[in-house]
Amino acid sequence: MNICRVLCRPKKYALLVALVMITVFTDVPASAEDQRTASNQLNGKLVVTGSSTVAPLIAEMGKQFESLHSNVRIDVQTGGSSRGIADARQGLADIGMVSRAMKDDERDLQAFPVAHDGVCIILHRENPVQALADEQIVAIYTGKVTNWKAAGGTDAPITVVNKADGRSTLEVFLQYFKLRASDVKAHVVIGDNEQGVKTVAGNRTAIGYVSIGTAEYDATHGAPIRLLPIGEVPASSESVRKGVFPLSRPLHLVTKTSPSGLAKSFIEYAQSKAVHDLIRQQYFVPLAD
Repeated sequence: MNICRVLCRPKKYALLVALVMITVFTDVPASAEDQRTASNQLNGKLVVTGSSTVAPLIAEMGKQFESLHSNVRIDVQTGGSSRGIADARQGLADIGMVSRAMKDDERDLQAFPVAHDGVCIILHRENPVQALADEQIVAIYTGKVTNWKAAGGTDAPITVVNKADGRSTLEVFLQYFKLRASDVKAHVVIGDNEQGVKTVAGNRTAIGYVSIGTAEYDATHGAPIRLLPIGEVPASSESVRKGVFPLSRPLHLVTKTSPSGLAKSFIEYAQSKAVHDLIRQQYFVPLAD
């Protein structure tokens, strides 16, 4: 329609002219097809490495992110928080995963919290011990107490399960109990949290420590383990949410420089409310809780 010609006609066409002008010059919402096209503008692959605590969560976030962006792939690899730090620094990974607070000598990295978690002591469910004082835990892990009878249990040797070097769970445990790695007298050394749960679940005399999120998830899905309180505070995601659990920690994504493009979009997604359901499903605590 020629707008100038319409403007010259009688006033009864004034309303029609106004409608035409609104249609031509006013923004309208994008169609569903337009929105899908915009979302698919993201493309490429992200390599994310590091903490075995964070990895299952980021893997689920990655799957959901890929479903929104068909040309994107998120490759999640474990290996411990130390690997996440090193790979991010050296450019071997686009994003690192770290399951603890950042250190002073890591200020060269950009850190982005995505959730909160804790570290808890676990025993086999058939172990009669319901709680251990901090002093008892230290005595067990330093080899001063070697039989459960001395800790209120049955007459049976204690199997001490420890985390491997480079794992943030180990660092959080040592820091809280004021121990050095060399102080620990371990019978079994494990890597990721699932290995810790399986080891204790398969040994009625074992003691270990793992992510609260992992332990709580596995315990509710049939693993025969018990989460012990710390300082009379129950080991649970609810205690972490309330900020009362002593061994709480942030879960981070880290990058070498300020992220851009695909990495920036994924980190923003990982920090958004869109993934809070995934965080709770893993028994972690969303940032806003």
